[in-house]
Amino acid sequence: MASNSQSPPLEILVRGPEQFSLWTGPPFADGQPAVKLENVNCISAKFSDDGSKLMITKSNSLISVYDCNTAKEIRAFQVPNVVAATLSPCGTYLQTFQKPSAPQEKNVTLWKIDTGAAVYQQSQKNMTKGNWPAIQFSSDEATACRLATNEVQFFDTGDFSKGVTIRLRVPGVAAAELSSLPGSHVAAFVPESKGVPASVQIYASRNASQSQPVARRSFFRCSTTQLKWNHGSTGLLVVVQSDVDKTNQSYYGESKLCYLTTDGMHEGLVPLRKDGPIHDAQWSYSGLEFAVVYGFMPAKATLFDKKCNPLLELGTGPYNTIRWNPKGKFLCLAGFGNLPGDMVFWDYIDKKQLGTTKAEWSVTSEWSPDGCYFMTATTAPRLQVDNGIKIFHYNGSLYFKKMFDKLYQVDWKPESPSKFGDIAELIKSLNLVQLEDKKPAGQGPPKSNQTSVRASSANPQAQKPAAYRPPHAKNAAAIQAQLLGETPSESISKNALRNKKKREKQKEKKAASDASSS
Repeated sequence: MASNSQSPPLEILVRGPEQFSLWTGPPFADGQPAVKLENVNCISAKFSDDGSKLMITKSNSLISVYDCNTAKEIRAFQVPNVVAATLSPCGTYLQTFQKPSAPQEKNVTLWKIDTGAAVYQQSQKNMTKGNWPAIQFSSDEATACRLATNEVQFFDTGDFSKGVTIRLRVPGVAAAELSSLPGSHVAAFVPESKGVPASVQIYASRNASQSQPVARRSFFRCSTTQLKWNHGSTGLLVVVQSDVDKTNQSYYGESKLCYLTTDGMHEGLVPLRKDGPIHDAQWSYSGLEFAVVYGFMPAKATLFDKKCNPLLELGTGPYNTIRWNPKGKFLCLAGFGNLPGDMVFWDYIDKKQLGTTKAEWSVTSEWSPDGCYFMTATTAPRLQVDNGIKIFHYNGSLYFKKMFDKLYQVDWKPESPSKFGDIAELIKSLNLVQLEDKKPAGQGPPKSNQTSVRASSANPQAQKPAAYRPPHAKNAAAIQAQLLGETPSESISKNALRNKKKREKQKEKKAASDASSS
């Protein structure tokens, strides 16, 4: 386990409408982040899964790859009419999809970043979220495969010039998901056809030519699926979605959660204790437990072990998102999107709640690689106003906030959690730093006023949004006063108030003189 002194620094990518910057931290010196790389022109940016490379799309025909250690450009690729691009998990390959200009044109290219050479090409008619990237890699890049008609095809990752080396025949296959760590299995989804129910099948990728599934589950009323592998490649969560809810309880159809294991010990539904949709289902980083947020609002959240036994009930509330801490021990339960933004931080090992807070209008959310911070962001184009970043401590207390006119993307630079120390030691050192900042006078050197101002700016109080007032109500007080022959005091200026008092005094004097004369 790495010690705190050897731990890599945290970095944050921040992208605006036309440029991106790379921040260092937290913790931030003087409450503000330092800038490692500033205002580089781009239209999109993405890290490799291991954080070693950064891909920058600078135009619709130019892609640059940066080394994250030096923040220097190491390779540029001219790819005309590029629609999408992505890096392989270890940053060895760049995969691009170009808008095809002719039928059967080989518009998907795999580039070797070190040499800049194209090592493999294929044709693909269209690109969707379900079929991109076209070539899937395991986390260590030891296994690679692609989805074809009625087949899942495997490559020799040491030599892509050999082309497809193994063909796994799966008639009617519509989606496939390669397990990531290790790439030992592949899950295939076959939709309903001619009265035959849909199914998800698991195959061993090393013996794919044998074409016998090690696990299988069939579903009636299934339109789409989400396939979620755990770390260790021993378990697969399948979120099954149908477009129509036969019970007429939901306009958005119905969903179920199934669990399959590669050893064939479990092939069935996860025992959920409330009716309604599956909002989120996520594996922990250890791959030994998973959490599910489910049911009609207020939703219910439950932790399960890898044998599908309930471990901990996290209660009910306006939640639809779960985020596991990469170092274990903590998790965040939240309600984003069209929900109010409530967040609850849990220590699931000690089975206790650490704190609650809110992050309204959040679009993205994720833990830092060291597990000490949780960042939320409000980004365009999903929301065009109130764009900004919030960073919270592991217990939900606000650490940093910054607003932007337009913010399009915010990401932690990926790092392996094993590069950081034990989470308990990290939290202890973090708490010591906070105690140093809060020392009363007499126990240490006095803090300057500037320091307290910086601290308050680094931890701003989140303002509650004002109640909505329709346009006609804004001038209601003035109109009412005008009808009654009065003037609303809140709209009177100092001069007008002074003149009003003078007129009242003159009226009093005139009334007194009239009384004395009579």
